[in-house]
Parts: sequence; structure tokens; C-alpha cells
Amino acid sequence: MAFARLRTAGTPRRLRPITALATGLGLVAGSLGLWAAGGSASADTAAALPTPDHVVVVVMENHAYNQVVGSSSAPYVNGTLVPGGATLSQSYALTHPSQPNYYMLFSGSSQGITDDSCVDVGALQGPNLASELAASGQSWASYNEAIPSVGATDCRVDTYAQKHNPWFGFGNVPTSTAYGMDSFPTDYTTLPKVSFVVPDLCNDMHDCSVGTGDSWLQSSLDGYAQWAKSHNSLLVVTFDEDNRLAGNRIPTLVFGAHVAPGSNTSTHYNHYDVLHTLEDLAGVNAHAGNSASATDITGIWN
Repeated sequence: MAFARLRTAGTPRRLRPITALATGLGLVAGSLGLWAAGGSASADTAAALPTPDHVVVVVMENHAYNQVVGSSSAPYVNGTLVPGGATLSQSYALTHPSQPNYYMLFSGSSQGITDDSCVDVGALQGPNLASELAASGQSWASYNEAIPSVGATDCRVDTYAQKHNPWFGFGNVPTSTAYGMDSFPTDYTTLPKVSFVVPDLCNDMHDCSVGTGDSWLQSSLDGYAQWAKSHNSLLVVTFDEDNRLAGNRIPTLVFGAHVAPGSNTSTHYNHYDVLHTLEDLAGVNAHAGNSASATDITGIWN
């Protein structure tokens, strides 16, 4: 599977790792490196982050943190992802219902969307994670379970729902980069730099149980998760929103290379912080919308 890459000339987007003692500060930047962030006029410096070859983000649905983390109904999450990866114990969605949260996670803004109605395909032109990746010469794809065909823009077909696929709202994201889960590669080296995986309305826990979604994560993505640990790659599992009963506190887990196993950070993070971190992990030198004033996820990297 080929992914379009746009190369741009000029100054490299990622700074070289700082290895000398910072005068007067006594800070040493290790092998993870420091990147300059370009989301605002006064460009801040991104936290020390790994430079993964691949990042896969999975978005599940409508469950609060305590419904999943620590639940006996989620043996894969709690037996593999939590002890082997990092848990963001104070991770929050930003609003209700589902669709605006997806746009916030993908583009740093709800884009004026306040409900789950179908959007006008390609009507938006603002920056987003996919357009930033393209502008920096890197690859992007989404894997959307039960989508009728590659790039199909249907609003709703059986267990498939367009409302969970914010990339269709943007004219600067090719619809041809929206695949079905049957296209998720078994040769993980062929994955794009960053990809989103969206299960169908049953396997994302929206219409079916926590146990159903947990089993789907194991059968569909554990192969990649285990491969990622030794192949400089990451898996991020998060939720769009909670069940409206927990202050929008949601599970967010990070698993793979450079993640301290069993780590847990109680720092408050939200969708904008996750997007900010994804942008910095990819080194795109840009931050879309409210991601510009967000922060990187820290305290979980080894």
C-alpha cells in the first residue's frame, strides 16, 4: 500500500538532540532529543519525546475511566496494555456528544460541530493532523471498520458511522486515505507514520459491551502492539467521551517502544494534549487549533 508524501525543502523540521550541559540550567537532553514546536508565535520547546517510526491511535466509545481500567470485563486492557504500557489516569474528553470530540482530537477544534449529524464532506480546509503530516512529507491513513469501500463518504451503513471519521470533513485530506480494517497491514513496517483506527459501532463499545471491545482490541491490534515494543513504534488507545456520568474522564493508554511499563501519570490531559503530543511525536513542526496551547504528555517515557 502506497502513501503519498510531500517533500518540502528548507530547514530541517527537527532539531538535533542536545547532548551538552545546558549552561546555567544543568539540563541534559538524552537520546530522546528535543524538538522545536511551531504552534504559536512564541514557539515553545516540546518535551523530550521519542521519535517513533509508526503511531497507531485507536478511538473507542462512550465509557468512563473506571468502566474500563480495573474492570474484570476488560482482561486484555488490564492484563496487557496497563501493566505493559502507560496509563493516563486523569485523561478527559472535552464535550458531548461524540462527533465534536473526534474533530477536537484530529484538528484541535470542534469546527463548529455540536451534534452527531453528517457533515458536508470536504467542506473544511483548516489544518489537521493529516494535513500537517502531508505538509512535512510524512504519511497518514485511517482504518475504519465496516466502511463500505475505500474512501466511501456514506453517513451510516449498518455498523459504520461517518460521525467517527473527522477526516471526511476536510477537503485537504484525500478520501483515498480512508481504508477499511481489512486493509490494516500484517507487515507493520508498511504502516504510515501516523494512523487512526476506528472500530465499528459494536467493537468500539458504543453498542456492545466492554468485553466485546476488549476482545476486539486483542484480536485486531495485539500483534501490532507487541511488534511496536521492539520496532520503535507506539499504540495509543483512547475514548471519544465518557458515559456522561464521570465528568468526561476517559481511559487513555500508551503502549510500545520507549514507554515505561506500568507507568501512570495523574497529570490532567485532554484531547488537545493528545493531539499536541501526536504532532510532536511525528515532528511536524505545527500544532492545529487549540493544540497550540496544549502540552505534551510526559512522565511515561523511559
